[in-house]
Amino acid sequence: MPGSNARALEKARTLAADVLVFDLEDAVAPEMKVEARAQVAATVRAGGYGHREIVVRVNALGTPWGRDDLAAAAAAGADAVLLPKVEAADTVSAALAVLSAPPPVWCMLETPRGILNAPSIAAASPRVSALVMGTSDLTKDLHARHTRERLPLLTSLQVCVLAARSAGITALDGVHLDLDDDAGFAAACRQAADFGFGGKTLIHPKQVALANEVFAPAAGDVDWARRVIAAHTEALTHGRGVAVLDGRLIENLHVDDARRVLALADAIAASDGGVR
Repeated sequence: MPGSNARALEKARTLAADVLVFDLEDAVAPEMKVEARAQVAATVRAGGYGHREIVVRVNALGTPWGRDDLAAAAAAGADAVLLPKVEAADTVSAALAVLSAPPPVWCMLETPRGILNAPSIAAASPRVSALVMGTSDLTKDLHARHTRERLPLLTSLQVCVLAARSAGITALDGVHLDLDDDAGFAAACRQAADFGFGGKTLIHPKQVALANEVFAPAAGDVDWARRVIAAHTEALTHGRGVAVLDGRLIENLHVDDARRVLALADAIAASDGGVR
């Protein structure tokens, strides 16, 4: 959400989103940067966003606004700062030198170099907690074409997930720009979920409900997860390390995934009173 748009920041209090990104970078004109920073800082301090995480996307350190953006976001109590166009671990180190204390850092991968350095960026610091795909800028830099299937981006998307999972952090997919293409947006969400992304960044409130639906475990998945855990627990009581459920072999790795599904379902249920 543009940090210069007070109405948008207020509307964000009502959205069924898990994270709100208040933008000080691309969505804010240069002449509005300082005013937007002050407005975002005041808004974050005021609170009232329930369980939603508040993330501030700052301007790059190489700009006239970057250092002050970082300092303001941290002082206001943002849950994380989002660094744009991260291309190397050194960028993370430079930001952390300014952020002598929390919050955690999210890193946008928006360039070919950023994708190629994704593993070192993800592992640059324990304070890096998420990688975020910047698919629009990446497509431009690749001289690729925008396609519904996103074939030119498949390698980059997979690299992002691999780097994030290897570091034990979150991976978030990029935005879908065509607000009239509901079918394409749904397909992109399903593709991202299939790849292992934990969520998708959005540019309009109308996209929230469908993204929540796609990335949340379906009722059948939750039921299956419970049955997997029960079947494996029963097998263990009889001294067996594996179980057979509906003709499928169940091992520890399936139990781990089942527990992850249930934990996500429980987290969503716990947030129902707030926004969903």
